[in-house]
Amino acid sequence: MDMTEKRQAPDACTIVIFRGAKSTPLRFSFSGPTMKRLKVLGMGLLLAQGLFLTHYVIQSTQVWELEVLREEASMLREQTTSFSTSLEDLKRRMLSMKEVNQRLRIMLGIEDQRPADLMSGKGGSEVPMDGGQPLQNVPPVAPPVAEQDPPPSEAVPAGDKSLAEKVKQDITWLERHSTVEERILEELIEAAKDKSARWAATPSIWPVRGWVTSGFGARISPFTGQLAMHDGLDIGAPPNTPIQSPASGYVTSAGFDAKMGNVVLIDHGYGIQTEYGHLSKILVRQGQKVKRGDAVALVGSTGHSTGPHLHYMVKLKGQTVNPHNYILD
Repeated sequence: MDMTEKRQAPDACTIVIFRGAKSTPLRFSFSGPTMKRLKVLGMGLLLAQGLFLTHYVIQSTQVWELEVLREEASMLREQTTSFSTSLEDLKRRMLSMKEVNQRLRIMLGIEDQRPADLMSGKGGSEVPMDGGQPLQNVPPVAPPVAEQDPPPSEAVPAGDKSLAEKVKQDITWLERHSTVEERILEELIEAAKDKSARWAATPSIWPVRGWVTSGFGARISPFTGQLAMHDGLDIGAPPNTPIQSPASGYVTSAGFDAKMGNVVLIDHGYGIQTEYGHLSKILVRQGQKVKRGDAVALVGSTGHSTGPHLHYMVKLKGQTVNPHNYILD
């Protein structure tokens, strides 16, 4: 460096660029204030670059999270649509079950059948009362309208409410109707149990196969020759033919009677009792439970009898009734 050049300031800077062995180098000198400004500018650029990178990373993360949320929203929308379809299917099944329950209620006698078409039938010939002329300005009588359940949500256009609101309405509808149908099913179960128990306790078969030698009602007594009331059926059968209980029940008496001979009484419940007389042998004991078809005795001719037969009697609430009314086979 030439000695005549002025000395540089301590914070000044000179940049020398050598372009070759014979080329004059390039010199760039920067004063102290310029270097300070360059340093500040460099730090600003580095800071701006850092902020840019940070912002880019943040934006990239948000874009990724947005894509994830969109995918989740799409999945939720599909699941909600599928759930709504399942609810529609459940509602159709609920309505079908409601119809079946209604029919069962009618069949089991819980509710009378009164459809609207049977409550509005009218007809027959008529004679006008207004001097033979047709009546004028008489408003027609509207037929009765059967009560109907409020329409479910499928009757509402899809565009009038959001899918979530529709699903909520369907769930409310199902909750309300499932509670009602559950109560109805409990009633049906109890009614079915009662009907089953009543049927099991109702005499319905012949206690013994044979010939009816004397029916229920008035007859000429074979012992007195006088008109008398016969309170049962006399069924002729070979001696020692098994006699079966025509229904389930409990044996209330099993012993000997001077008139009926060996006799068995069975209480079937619901006010129904049966009696079997003139037996040759008793096969049950007092208090024993029997079922329909169980053998209870053998045909005989004990007591006042003209030959082997079974005297079969049915009582309803203490009154004798025709046993033929309790034989279905």
